Amino acid sequence: MLICNQPSTRSIFSKKPVNMMLMMKKAVTLFLLVWLGSCQIMAQQVPGKRDSIHSEILKEKRYFQVVLPIGYDAASKKKYDVIYVLDGDWNTKLLSDVEQLLGEEGRIPHNIIVSIFNTDRNRDFLPTHNQSNQTSGGADQFLNFLKKELIPYINKTYPSDGENTLFGHSFGGLFVTYALLAEPQLFNSYIAADPSYWWDNNVILKMVPPKLTTLKVSDRMLYVTGREGSGMNDMRIPQMDSILKTYAPATLTWKLVAYPDESHGTVRLKSAYDGLKFSYPNYHKGGIVFHPMNGMLLKNKPISLWELSDTTNVRYTTDGTEPTRSSAQFKKENILTGPAKVIIRRMTQRPSSDESFSGNFVTSDYLPPGKLDRFMKPGGFNYAYYEGSWSKLPDFTILKPVKTGRIDTSFGLDKLPRQINFGLAIWGQLKIQEDGYYLFAIDADDGFKFYLENRLLIDYDGQHGGEALGASYIVPLKKGFYHIRQEYFQKEGGRKLDFEYVSPGAFASKHSTGIPLALQYGITN
Repeated sequence: MLICNQPSTRSIFSKKPVNMMLMMKKAVTLFLLVWLGSCQIMAQQVPGKRDSIHSEILKEKRYFQVVLPIGYDAASKKKYDVIYVLDGDWNTKLLSDVEQLLGEEGRIPHNIIVSIFNTDRNRDFLPTHNQSNQTSGGADQFLNFLKKELIPYINKTYPSDGENTLFGHSFGGLFVTYALLAEPQLFNSYIAADPSYWWDNNVILKMVPPKLTTLKVSDRMLYVTGREGSGMNDMRIPQMDSILKTYAPATLTWKLVAYPDESHGTVRLKSAYDGLKFSYPNYHKGGIVFHPMNGMLLKNKPISLWELSDTTNVRYTTDGTEPTRSSAQFKKENILTGPAKVIIRRMTQRPSSDESFSGNFVTSDYLPPGKLDRFMKPGGFNYAYYEGSWSKLPDFTILKPVKTGRIDTSFGLDKLPRQINFGLAIWGQLKIQEDGYYLFAIDADDGFKFYLENRLLIDYDGQHGGEALGASYIVPLKKGFYHIRQEYFQKEGGRKLDFEYVSPGAFASKHSTGIPLALQYGITN
C-alpha cells in the first residue's frame, strides 16, 4: 500500500507479476478435493433454478436447470454466453463448479449454464436407429428442439448474448459431434468428452468427411477427449483424429486429447475444464488498456502510447471507428502525432469475449503555470478527512471535515480513524521543475477525481466501473507552480489510493513514482 502522493520505488505500470502457473495448480488441486469429496451429495446441492418448456417437436415437457453467473445483477443489463450441458441429471454441478472456477480465475468469462435433464438419452443423442437400442435414432429431432425451442426460449427469458457452447459426454459426446455436422451455426464451441464414436458400426465417422468439406461457418471450435490406451480405441477416437487431420477446414479450430489414468466417468472433469479453456483462446480477464489513457498533445510533439501485456492479437484505430481483424496491430509502444480517438480491441474467436478500450487526445498549448500562493511551503499537500457512507463522490465543499492535516511522512490511509465509509480532499500546489509532458496516474478504491488548475483531468469510478483498471492522463506543463486538487472516497472493501506521476525524464523507462514531498506545497497548520 503506497502512502498517498509520497515517493515509492515501484510503478503503477510495473506491478509485481503473479505466478499464474502456481496459482492455477493450487486452484485446480483445491477444486479437485472439494468436487470429489462432494460427489455423494451432489443431488442435494444442484445449483440454479429448475425451468421447463413444453416441446411441440418432442411432444413432451422438457426440464432443465439454469445457473446464472456468480455475481449476476439483473440491473446491470449485462449479457452472457451460454453453456448447454447434456445429461444434466449428473453433469449440472460439475459444469457449474468448473465454470465458476475458471470464471473467477479469469480464464473464461462467466457463462450461464443450461443443463438439460434426460427423458430418453438414447433416443435424443443417437443419430441413427440400430436394433440393439429400440429408441435410438432421434438425434435430429432433439437437435431441432434445441434450435427451434430451447435456445430461443433461453435467449428470450435469460440474459443470453447468443453465443453458445455445447458439452456432452459418451452418447452426449457423440451428439455434440453430430450437432457440429448438422447445425454448425448453432454453437460456437463443441466439447465432446469420451464420445461413443463406435455407435452403429462407426456411423459418425462416415458422416464427418463430406460434412467437413462443406462446412461454411467460420470460427467454430471442437474439443474431443478420450482415455489414453484401450479406451481411445474402444471409442474409435483415433479414427476421428485421422479424419480431422485430413478433412477439417481452416475455419474449424480443433483439438483431440487423450488423458492418462482416467475412467469413462472421471474423464468428464478434465474434459470440461480444458474444453472450456479451449473455447476461449486469448481470453484475459481484467481488461486491456494503454497508457496514457487520455490527454493533451502539443503540435509537432508526438507522444507514445504503450501496453505492457501481450498485444499479438490487439488491433487499433485512431479515428474512432471500431477495430477489425484487418486493422493495424497495436504494439508495445505506438506513436501518436495528433488529436485522435484511439480504440484498441483484443481479438478472439468469440466476439463476445473481445476486450476493448478507448481514449481521447486533443491538441493543446502548454497549460500555463501560476505563482506560488502566500503561506505555501514545501513538505506535503493539505488534506481534509470526512466520514460518511456514499455510493459516489460527495461534494466535499458542503461537508465539515472530521480531521485536517498535511500529506507528510506521518500520513497514511491506515492511520485514518476509519477504514471504510470515509473520504479525502487533497489540495495544494505542485512545483514543476522542467517543461515537458507529465503523466498522472491513479489506482484507487472506490472513486477519485483529479483537478489541475481547476481543470478536471481524471474522473475515475472504481466503485461501478466493472473491471476497474485505474486511470492516467498526459498533459504538457511549464516550469512553475500548478494548483492541484484530489478527491477520493472509500465505501467498503480494501482501501487503496495510489497517485503517481511520470516526469519528462522518466518516459523512456515508463516508471511512475509518487510526487516527492519537496515538490508538494501546502499550508502549515
